[in-house]
Amino acid sequence: MIYTVTFNPSLDHIVSVDDFRLGLTNRTTSELLLPGGKGLNVSMVLGNLGIENTALGFVAGFTGDEIVRRIEKMGVKSDLIPIDNGVSRINLKLKSIEGTEINGCGPEISEENVKKLMEKLDILKVGDVLVLAGSIPNSMPDDMYKRIMERLAGHDIMIVVDAAKDLLVHVLEHHPFLIKPNNHELGEIFGIEFKTREEVVPYAKKMQEMGAVNVLVSMAGEGAVLAAGDGSVWDMPAPKGKLVNGVGAGDSMVAGFLAGWMEKQDYGHAFCMGIAAGSASAFSELLATREEVEAVYKQMRWGRTSFCK
Repeated sequence: MIYTVTFNPSLDHIVSVDDFRLGLTNRTTSELLLPGGKGLNVSMVLGNLGIENTALGFVAGFTGDEIVRRIEKMGVKSDLIPIDNGVSRINLKLKSIEGTEINGCGPEISEENVKKLMEKLDILKVGDVLVLAGSIPNSMPDDMYKRIMERLAGHDIMIVVDAAKDLLVHVLEHHPFLIKPNNHELGEIFGIEFKTREEVVPYAKKMQEMGAVNVLVSMAGEGAVLAAGDGSVWDMPAPKGKLVNGVGAGDSMVAGFLAGWMEKQDYGHAFCMGIAAGSASAFSELLATREEVEAVYKQMRWGRTSFCK
């Protein structure tokens, strides 16, 4: 079973505004309201790919109720813990200006609530997969993911971490199976700006030296790089297509990689599935469906990338 953890789920209000102007009233030309948060995105894409999984984490208030209602309607099994105080955050994402968003803070999570989550994680067993993804509320320590991995040490669980800065660095000593920084997050760790896939490779390997088994680096329109656990290095440009909505593309890449790995235990196939899923979500209004992922994968297979089989 795959489990995802999202400490800070959201309702994502994705809007388009023609000719956006600061200091003036702007009106939307299109709107979407979707459940969000990196772990939930991974869960939803895994569900779209036909892979059963359970979403863990925290929700609060009327927004939390709506998050649960929406993900369950999409077929995701929810085991999210309700919090009595506060409300789950609403994130505003301005689709017409790529990369522009305002993210809420989310509710404060108490030690008692964290204990409830830890107790749920204790049921994980050999062969299970745990995805720790996204930010945590400011009220929590930045070694939260490390604490989870320490608690599960010895359970022989495959753990995936998609996070930034210290939240990611702190877990490396516990040898996560996969980490998925993007090129900007990787650059923040090493104080470098990456523009090409070739520049990323030595630093992905450094992350392996620090403890990660596999390092998958997403680079939006530049494609992606994988430093694999068997010592191989894979890189690929982004498939051709029109960017429609970049929200959740990196999370979709994680889901696609996991789906590919579980299917064949082959790094080339997993890498191709990751890129196909990430790109398919970027080319779609919503998170990628199985049919959309398969269409992009087929495009890659018949291209010049011979390892996509």
